[in-house]
Amino acid sequence: MNYELRIKKNKNTGYTIIETMIAVSLFLVIIMTGMGALLNANLVHEKSRDMRSIMDNLSFVMEDIGRNLRTGTNYRCYSDWNQSEAQDSDLNTSRSCDSGRAIVFEEAYGFTPASPSPNADPNGTDQWAYKIETADGGDTYDISKSTDGGLIWTQLNPEEVDLSSVSGFSVLGAEPPGGNEQQPFVTIRLVGTIFYKNVETPFSLQTSVSQRVLDI
Repeated sequence: MNYELRIKKNKNTGYTIIETMIAVSLFLVIIMTGMGALLNANLVHEKSRDMRSIMDNLSFVMEDIGRNLRTGTNYRCYSDWNQSEAQDSDLNTSRSCDSGRAIVFEEAYGFTPASPSPNADPNGTDQWAYKIETADGGDTYDISKSTDGGLIWTQLNPEEVDLSSVSGFSVLGAEPPGGNEQQPFVTIRLVGTIFYKNVETPFSLQTSVSQRVLDI
């Protein structure tokens, strides 16, 4: 009799189908929640990495401008860009401005002839230049670079970056010796918004450089 009771008792131990289904369901919920959190963390990481890459690109643009201006000469700042001004008879005439959209200068190894003639003298078109101009009538701006006096331009900012109208250059003391007692000094400011995966991130970068060659 006791043997039969022990057999019946052993048969009644263990999990029922309902208990097993509940356990499996809870396990799946935990796994799905964990996977969702992991995927979300990975997505946030990718966005942060891509944003960091875009910001690094903008920082490199600022560094490129600053490095080339530092070793350049004959700064010419323009409030409004005009292609003819990059190669006219005023090639040797430095000029300051409070808020410019373009800056043209002689790079470190360039040579500015005493009487520039861009059509006849290759040195008349070897100036470097940076400009900030609108691509859509004034809502957004891009920054570009030229190494041939403004004939060919290369856009520097990524497509995800839109600069605003407050971006630009400020040049002080660019006039030649005798016309001022200041060493040429340039302030570069890039302000705008990064549009990436439906997220808008504002930014503001500013740096200042002075000409290394003495000009006072």
